Amino acid sequence: MMNTKQNTILFTILIIGVIFLFIINISLGSVSIPIKEVFNSITGGNSTKETWQYIIIDYRLPKAITSIIVGMGLSISGLLMQTLFRNPLAGPYVLGLSSGASLGVATVILGATFLPLSLASFLLSSYGIVLASSLGSFLVLLAVLVVSQKLRDTMAILIVGLMFGSLTSAIVGTLTYFSTAEQLQKFTFWSLGNLGNLSWSSLLILSICVAIGLLLSLLSVKPLNALLLGENYARSLGMNYKRIRLIIIFATSILAGSITAYAGPIAFIGLAVPHIAKLVFQTSNHNILFWSSLLFGAIIMLICDSISQLPGSDITLPINAVTSVFGAPIVIWLLVRKRKMMN
Repeated sequence: MMNTKQNTILFTILIIGVIFLFIINISLGSVSIPIKEVFNSITGGNSTKETWQYIIIDYRLPKAITSIIVGMGLSISGLLMQTLFRNPLAGPYVLGLSSGASLGVATVILGATFLPLSLASFLLSSYGIVLASSLGSFLVLLAVLVVSQKLRDTMAILIVGLMFGSLTSAIVGTLTYFSTAEQLQKFTFWSLGNLGNLSWSSLLILSICVAIGLLLSLLSVKPLNALLLGENYARSLGMNYKRIRLIIIFATSILAGSITAYAGPIAFIGLAVPHIAKLVFQTSNHNILFWSSLLFGAIIMLICDSISQLPGSDITLPINAVTSVFGAPIVIWLLVRKRKMMN
């Protein structure tokens, strides 16, 4: 357990790290831009080259902000799910929201040939895919919320979420079986995640959705600490457990659903980051874990995005490939550690 002074030092380092990596992220890419020029552009000045100004303001700045928002949102939703289900291997997509979004997008991309041409052209646009993804996530969320009102056992909700995920994956699998190579390629590209497709207007909508989710999460911090000691203890403190559970599920759904709609299903960040925060700060207090997960999520997502750009090269790696390489070893370590504890 760390004292207040140590926590303050760590938080200061993390905040400086976010700012530093934010500027570095914008400067890296196929076109290398000096950090001084980046700083001038993002503080309201003009770059010495017009092309640099265009690259920074219209492409790299929204992508870097998206990285921070995605990292923060997924990390907090992962923390909420791990605490609610008291399962270290629970992640933001455990309720089946990602599968629901995938089903919505798969229905649009893989089933476009069965739709009228005018409708198909709209649905295959970036706005249509976001709409389909949001609708898919929302339908799964609605189903989970209805079921959660009927069930007393929280673990039963986890199983229901996994079943919804399996069901939607089966439907997506069927759709892919009957699809063309071009349709499959487009769906595969979406499923690999993308942080660089957002316009400023789309980024504003995503920011509002994530801000609402984070606010609900912040209001749940005290109940989350009580939930660490179990449902019965939380009830003994006078908590309305069903109401708190509903708020946590809704917050997670807003965070994971909106991020999946705009950036695709980003793997491992929500699962790995809360554990990193717990290991570094050596605490289970959600007053500390909330803010540390936010900062670690932003830092790790910025690092992953910087790596995916392959600085100096025209090639860009899929963001999911990079996050998986980072997150998979942590998940394996958790599984091994859990196995040792059970023996």
